[in-house]
Amino acid sequence: MISIGLTGWGDHEALYPPGTPARMKLSLYARHFPIVEVDSSFYAVLGEHTYQRWLDETPADFTFILKAYRGMTGHNRGKSPYGGPGEMFQAYLDSIRPMVESGRLKAVMFQFPPWFDCTADHIRRLRAVRKWMGSLPLALEFRHQSWYAPGVRDNTISFMRDEGWIHIICDEPQVGQGSVPAVLEPTDPNLTIVRLHGRNEGGWLQGGAPNWREVRNLYRYNRDELSDWRDKLAMLEEKGTREICMIFNNNSGGDAAPNALEMMELLGLETAGLPPQQLDLFGETE
Repeated sequence: MISIGLTGWGDHEALYPPGTPARMKLSLYARHFPIVEVDSSFYAVLGEHTYQRWLDETPADFTFILKAYRGMTGHNRGKSPYGGPGEMFQAYLDSIRPMVESGRLKAVMFQFPPWFDCTADHIRRLRAVRKWMGSLPLALEFRHQSWYAPGVRDNTISFMRDEGWIHIICDEPQVGQGSVPAVLEPTDPNLTIVRLHGRNEGGWLQGGAPNWREVRNLYRYNRDELSDWRDKLAMLEEKGTREICMIFNNNSGGDAAPNALEMMELLGLETAGLPPQQLDLFGETE
């Protein structure tokens, strides 16, 4: 089984008729895709009512990948609002309770920062995270090449299998230690996640620039690149993963939704297409 989705639902203007209010976008998004990756959970521990509202606005078979709060992945700078990691993790777990109880939580995604390299301390930290999060499905995205270096990669994959981490496989520019290769190895028989960040090498290196959000993921995959990923997904299925979630994150220029719909077409998945333009809503006039 393969599911296609996007990061967030607010910024994909190709999906919505002009003038669509923000409060309607999630329900419209769910007409196109069966899954979404939630980014706002990275910036704050949200209230339970927020998650419940999202559940109420989407069909019963629509699922969510929730990004872990940034304090849980070491992105926070300055004083933490929590008394310690245990309190922070418990606050997050309490907040996502509606998602867990609904059965519509696909995974909690831990995307560690580029400086989170392969060290004994960081391995211990991953084990602690796994313990704090209990039996929930957890997905892991590395952003430092040391985890996949020659002589280390196999140990990384084995560690993830042993500790119960879902592998997030990335498609991204290969431009230094802060880039990881696409390692086509599932680590959980139930789920593998593929995230496509685009291949804009120049934009990828602009992380500290004021306009980094506008250029980092500015990329439109062409038909050949998507066809290549269709073949890679087949390879992952042959290796025993029961489900693959492919998330398009190449949206600096609004390319994620069109690429995702094209990928669904290549895979033979049902698509809702794009909405009509505003004038088309009223039909043609003489």
